[in-house]
Amino acid sequence: MSDHVYKLLELTGTSTVGADDAIRNAIARAGKTVHNLRWFQVVDVRGGIDGSRVASWQVTIKVGFTLDE
Repeated sequence: MSDHVYKLLELTGTSTVGADDAIRNAIARAGKTVHNLRWFQVVDVRGGIDGSRVASWQVTIKVGFTLDE
């Protein structure tokens, strides 16, 4: 197993479906321009309210990726 060096990005994904979907949206979008994504850590979860119902989710994550050799 080789040693890795990781860089962290902080991202906030959004969704009207749920927190899991917000995480997936953030990772999918980051994956279009950043390669070697390896892990994520949830930092914060927030939601928007419309009337008396949950209208949206915002999830802030830290995403680790390995640097190129």
